[in-house]
Amino acid sequence: MMEGRKDRGRSRSVFRRMAMQCLCSGEQANLVDELNPSNGEIELYAKNDGLREAELSLQEGGSLNYEEARALLAKVEYQQGHVEEALRVLDGINTAELIPLVKMSISRLARADPHSSYPPMSLHTVNLVMETIYLKTIALRDLGKLKEAAQECSTILDVIESALPKGLPANFGDGSNLNATIRSAVELLPELWKLADFPPEALSSYRRALLSSWNLDAKAIGRIQKEFAIFLLYSGCEACTPPLRSQLDGSFVPQNNLEEAILLLMILLMKFNLKRLERDPTVMHHLTFALSISGRLKPLAGQFEKLLPGVLHSREWLYNVALCYLAEEDDLAALNLLKMILRFGEDSSCLKELLLTSKICSENGAHAEEGASYARRALASLDGGCDQLEVVADLLLGISLSRQARYAPSGTERASQQREALKVLGVAEKKMQDKDFRVLYNLSLENAEQRKLDVAALYAKKLLKLENGSELRSWLLVARITSAQKRFEDAESIVNAALDQTAKWCQGDLLQTKAKIQAANGQFKKAVETYTQLLAVIQLRKKSFNSGNFVLQGSKDDGSMETEAWYNLALLYLSLSQWRDTELCISKIKAISAYSP
Repeated sequence: MMEGRKDRGRSRSVFRRMAMQCLCSGEQANLVDELNPSNGEIELYAKNDGLREAELSLQEGGSLNYEEARALLAKVEYQQGHVEEALRVLDGINTAELIPLVKMSISRLARADPHSSYPPMSLHTVNLVMETIYLKTIALRDLGKLKEAAQECSTILDVIESALPKGLPANFGDGSNLNATIRSAVELLPELWKLADFPPEALSSYRRALLSSWNLDAKAIGRIQKEFAIFLLYSGCEACTPPLRSQLDGSFVPQNNLEEAILLLMILLMKFNLKRLERDPTVMHHLTFALSISGRLKPLAGQFEKLLPGVLHSREWLYNVALCYLAEEDDLAALNLLKMILRFGEDSSCLKELLLTSKICSENGAHAEEGASYARRALASLDGGCDQLEVVADLLLGISLSRQARYAPSGTERASQQREALKVLGVAEKKMQDKDFRVLYNLSLENAEQRKLDVAALYAKKLLKLENGSELRSWLLVARITSAQKRFEDAESIVNAALDQTAKWCQGDLLQTKAKIQAANGQFKKAVETYTQLLAVIQLRKKSFNSGNFVLQGSKDDGSMETEAWYNLALLYLSLSQWRDTELCISKIKAISAYSP
């Protein structure tokens, strides 16, 4: 080992003397004549990766010119960790004068035409110049001069694009490191712009890497596509539409970051499925995030279904697809997938699946009994392990029992289920000490349904205080309980207070409740005015929705709310003996739904 170190040190010192003599002259010097290196010394150069270029130069012409000597000396300095010294040496090379010769040489070398004039530089010399620029790039990067490093790196790609506008030929640069240098620069450039905090330049560099021909292998292209997709998703920089040359043949043109990222990730998934690339599970994670925030969960389910076996564990695969269908409100499909997991898995390892299945069942009266069963299984598997999860399971059990009681075949069974529902919800409330809004809401609602209005009102007020009046459904619950207590003026005041704190777009449920309270209190004309306000809000929301403003919430239920509003308005006009107005309301309902009951 000690002898090897001595050999390497000796080779470095010999090479340093060779390079320094060239630097002192400033002109081409014949190193073979001046130094007469022996074959043994040349072999020592070859043993050291950093000095192979010296051997090649000696073999080609027995000489090194000024620029070559500086480049090789800079490489030695960099390898020894002297980054600033290497950069100082590189600054002495006038690459601006060499670049036109490099362009001309690359252009002629690429033609491979025996009748074309001889290039001013050999392939080896071109490679040395390009490596010099790349070495300066990484030296600048190491010193934290990121913008200068990116600009220097961009020079390499500018030279290639100027010399070969149609891209690198397939076998260009074989037998040299030129292709490796170009590929490294292509991958490094966007990373440098990101580190320098120039997002638009980074975005442009990614597209440049993917749209031009750089002789990149499949793995390199896959890495760039993945990093570009991640940048589009998380950088916060809004990308412009891709350039026209990428929009040919009627292909899909992404209009924003999200669409472009989804397209790139789906291309990667296709490559995985065709076995052109090794599988990378993180790509599916990023695609899941992208499609989730875009609201396109059905296409995401489709992508999961196209995955080849082995990419994801079957249980994880089923659970993710179930979540997609659940988000698209296809509860039955989600429920069937979750049941497949629970059919073969142990309850102790399927807790989240048990809770999610119970939640789906608890929202559907036909499956309420199953919901209670799954919640009990979750509680049994927890066995006092986690209070928070036990509260969730108790809550779902209480909701399922409450829903089940509504469909009970006998009064005795209904009363039994209602008692158990209150008991389970009460246990959850004690565990959380009035700190869980979901438990308080369902406790208040269950007591109200059992006509225990004073207890319901107590829990509703606790809920309103806990949420600081931020939730619309809590205001509605308090108003309805107060109305059920025949305190109509107080109920209307509560609704008015909620209206003052709610945006116009979200006032539909409040206005509907207010109109019903006024009608119940015998204030028919006021109720008519309130329904008129409600219909105006619905019409405004529908117009905005149709014009493409999809941010509005509640638009999905506007049709049924509008039908109900016209129907209740018709009943009010009947009470006021306004027959023509009643007929007008009925015609409006018929226009919305010709077969409405």
